[in-house]
Amino acid sequence: MADFTVGDDHFRIDGKPVRLLSGALHYFRVHEAQWDHRLSMLRAMGLNCVETYVPWNLHEPQPGRFRDVAALGRFLDAAQRAGLWAIVRPGPYICAEWENGGLPVWVTGRFGRRVRSRDEEYLGAVERWFGALLPQVVQRQIGRGGPVIMVQAENEYGSYGSDQVYLRRVAGMLRERGVTVPLFTSDGPEDHMLTGGSVPGLLATANFGSGAREAFEVLRRHQPKGPLMCMEFWCGWFEHWGAEPIVRKPEQATEALREILECGASVNIYMAHGGTNFAGWAGANRSGPIQDQDFLPTVTSYDYDAPIDEYGRPTEKFRLFREVLAEYADGPLPELPPEPVGLAAPVRAELTDWAPLGAVLDALGDEEAAPSGVPPTFEELGVDRGLVRYQVSVPGPRKPYALDVTGLRDRAVVYVNGVREGVLTEENSALDEPVAGPAEVELWVESLGRVNYGPRLGEPKGISGGVRHERQYLHGVRARALRLEAFEKPDALAGVAFTGAGGAGSTGLFRGTFEVSGAAGTGHAGLELPDWTRGFVWVNGFCLGRYWSLGAQRTLYVPGPVLREGVNEVWVLELEGAGAPYAELGPGVPVRTDTPGDAQV
Repeated sequence: MADFTVGDDHFRIDGKPVRLLSGALHYFRVHEAQWDHRLSMLRAMGLNCVETYVPWNLHEPQPGRFRDVAALGRFLDAAQRAGLWAIVRPGPYICAEWENGGLPVWVTGRFGRRVRSRDEEYLGAVERWFGALLPQVVQRQIGRGGPVIMVQAENEYGSYGSDQVYLRRVAGMLRERGVTVPLFTSDGPEDHMLTGGSVPGLLATANFGSGAREAFEVLRRHQPKGPLMCMEFWCGWFEHWGAEPIVRKPEQATEALREILECGASVNIYMAHGGTNFAGWAGANRSGPIQDQDFLPTVTSYDYDAPIDEYGRPTEKFRLFREVLAEYADGPLPELPPEPVGLAAPVRAELTDWAPLGAVLDALGDEEAAPSGVPPTFEELGVDRGLVRYQVSVPGPRKPYALDVTGLRDRAVVYVNGVREGVLTEENSALDEPVAGPAEVELWVESLGRVNYGPRLGEPKGISGGVRHERQYLHGVRARALRLEAFEKPDALAGVAFTGAGGAGSTGLFRGTFEVSGAAGTGHAGLELPDWTRGFVWVNGFCLGRYWSLGAQRTLYVPGPVLREGVNEVWVLELEGAGAPYAELGPGVPVRTDTPGDAQV
């Protein structure tokens, strides 16, 4: 059994200095059958370690109901088979451009602004979560023959708060649950961030994308001794719907990596392989200097302009990084594993079956909530991902007046007396045409992803204010949820009343099939929906994530293991307006091509 320690200047294994050359790869963003390939790619790039976050909300969707916590353990076992050490970052908050920063919706809904603080009720929920999760880590620590060498306490806390009591409590919980490897924190290289986020006795690390010498000078002001480490070297960046893709030039990123290593520091490349925000788990941001202004939802792809792209292929950045990392390797680097092969020939899935949204809600929706004075939020309904249909009556007779929604998050398709009248957002919350009474109003409201960073973390979704006619709030609102989770059930669509094909511009659930020959040797496919607007796609019951004509992402990644030999099934849940009566699948394309500019990180 080996011993991993933090020395005055170096990390040490059994007393011998070691430099950590790590890469971020999130097990929850990669299909499990592809873990081995992606981890082998990390080794081939010259890395000796893998880092992963752990999203609390993925594994405890409801209080005390845990779901596949063992996935982390299986991933750590795969890392060990690949010859990699492992760094685990269990939160409880993770950011990660992930829904709600990894915090379950029931946590932020129940505790509100008390999250990420010393509040005893919140800490009680964290303790239960750690109690379920940490056995997966503890039994795989390096001292027990496993790959785990370090564990993080919280995440970038100095960008959020300054509650040292809370940070010490989180670190204490990790120790009490059996974590014996070194604990660490990570923060931006700013004095106030390191002051707020560091804990005496825990290794402080820094997160940045360039300027290593300046960043480490700041870190040394707060931690005179201990090995230097960039825990997140941002070699690329994430994307938002409606924005241009962001590319970081390989040469620039390589020079920034070299500067870190020339400082004698260890590094974790964020991301080495980004993967995909499957099943609607993408988070969101707010614009502005402190991220509290316009809403910016994150796209389904988490390619991140990483050295290993979303499809598992090496990029020019991979080649250049490998050249630099080879200079710091103990011996020759492993050969690259075979590159994944895309779908051999393009195919078309004719979408021949259709059910209107109301029929889908009848089959898969929750029970309708009792009419209430004010609309219940997603949090009050216990909904994380999906949509809610709100219904309300405009009494009459009365003159036509403006109908608007206060506190709308994030997007509502509005029908008045069964006729679609518009799409509302937080910024544009009133219908263009006035509404006369009496009238029946339906609002199909979707969450586009919860904020994962900044002061708006945990903000409610749905309608947090009310529906107004002129200045008058309309009461007696009825609400019924359609959760994405409902589509995960076996035979989920058995009760859906499908009819013939839906026409262009219609909304609802569409279903079709396509055939694949040679599925066993197919590493991936790319799926596109010509002229469709916004919704979600499933292949053989696996949710690929959200599509949106807003762009820039046009192609959804289809993991090869999802495909079957012979007949495959596609479901499309369209929320605004269908396009061509088919989905197209091909070999897949790089996510970021012909993009201007260079990321500044």
